Amino acid sequence: MEFSLTASFILMGVTTAVLVWWRNIATFIKNRFAYSKLPQIPHLAFPFFGHTYLLPSNTADFFKFLTDQASMMINQRKRQFWLQWMGPVPLITVAHPDVVEVLLRSSKHLEKSFVYRFLHPWLGTGLLTSGGKKWHQRRRLITPTFHFNILQDFLAVMNEQCDIMLKIVDDKVSSGVRVDIGNVVTLCALDIICETAMGQTVNAQSNKDSDYVKAIIKMSEIVQNRQKHPYLWWDYAFDKMQMGKEQKESLNILHGFTRSVIEKRMKSKEEKKISRRMAFLDVLIHAKTEEGDALSLSDIQEEVDTFMFEGHDTTAAAMTWCLYVLGRHPDVQRRVHDEIDEMLGDNPTPMMDDIKKLEYLEQVTKEALRIYPSVPLIARKISEDCYIDGYLIPQGTQASVIVYNLHRNPEFWDDPERFNPDRFSKENSAGRHPYAYIPFSAGPRNCIGQKFAQLEEKLILAKLLRRYKVTSHDKEEAIKMDGDLILRPSETLNMTLSKRL
Repeated sequence: MEFSLTASFILMGVTTAVLVWWRNIATFIKNRFAYSKLPQIPHLAFPFFGHTYLLPSNTADFFKFLTDQASMMINQRKRQFWLQWMGPVPLITVAHPDVVEVLLRSSKHLEKSFVYRFLHPWLGTGLLTSGGKKWHQRRRLITPTFHFNILQDFLAVMNEQCDIMLKIVDDKVSSGVRVDIGNVVTLCALDIICETAMGQTVNAQSNKDSDYVKAIIKMSEIVQNRQKHPYLWWDYAFDKMQMGKEQKESLNILHGFTRSVIEKRMKSKEEKKISRRMAFLDVLIHAKTEEGDALSLSDIQEEVDTFMFEGHDTTAAAMTWCLYVLGRHPDVQRRVHDEIDEMLGDNPTPMMDDIKKLEYLEQVTKEALRIYPSVPLIARKISEDCYIDGYLIPQGTQASVIVYNLHRNPEFWDDPERFNPDRFSKENSAGRHPYAYIPFSAGPRNCIGQKFAQLEEKLILAKLLRRYKVTSHDKEEAIKMDGDLILRPSETLNMTLSKRL
């Protein structure tokens, strides 16, 4: 049985590769000489399979392979980019700011890589996954969502949900129950994004077993699995697998919930009922296209689903890693505690001006994102022939920015493995290459919710650290990381909270 399943998976992988190869064979023949001149990884590429035979199946080993390979190409071979073959698909990987700037700054290379298509069943072609005219239109429509005045309303939600989190933490610490800090901040972020996106609470912190919460977690896992395993790329076969059935069940829950919320909100608008506070959904309901048309129900749903997906996991990962590094560096944590005490005092509800005063905490969050970027890889499609470092890169080539190694490039970061928040002081940040640090991507397709995420992270960390000291027991070299959509530790980080005296 095990052999037959393996054989089936191999057959599906080969079939997929052949189909992709056949579809692109004319383009490949045209560009084969250009590809042959590009710097490549020092391994043989086999027909159909390319370099995929090198890739470990284990998620942590897979990510370590990618980062070790990038480190070797950067430090030993002094390459700005390199080519490898993902089956029949040519992929260049870059981790040098000059090359990253060519890709991300351009208004031409805006199309996302094919691996983003596995998000389509969930998110449709919203802001994250769309391209061309639709992306430009959606970007223009959604930008006002993050206006200062609306962020003020969002901050009120953040404070309320953070207080719920603190009550849960207080109860556990007082009872001597171990606190899973990563899980705590993740559920808090999920409650925040749900209320700010839809004006609807799911009470994830007090009801983490809700169908909606479990469906979000399940869909994230499925998308990550499909991206890294070619045998899951063929939709026809995938839909018949157990994972395909699980995806269908999860999508029914996710889409059913968001659609019902949208319909209720739209009905309230028609009845001219005034909402308690503005949500992302309200901006979309009132938005008009350049032609003066309102967005359809499907249009609104794919953007709400996108905001839900992008708006909690990345921020939760950033906060978890930040708490981890603070727990490893007590001297830095003391400085953060002193700043919070001085700037916030006993203020139970910090507002925008209060959060802005936490300058050293901001340096800490930035340095944590440098070492552990929430999104470790960014993928694009080269939309037209271009030159990088003197080499012709043909149109249609897939490109991957390995942010994890970019942030550790020794040409731009002294002692890059060391955690040092002072790198991000105003004096030390001056003159740094603008594409050496891109935790929120960069260029026209940078993260539209960057200010929202930074505000949320600083608030939650400030309120938590005002009461608690964190201690991290895992050594950096012992941690294994899963670097798919989001950079996560392979196993729960061993951190403990203790009340500050």
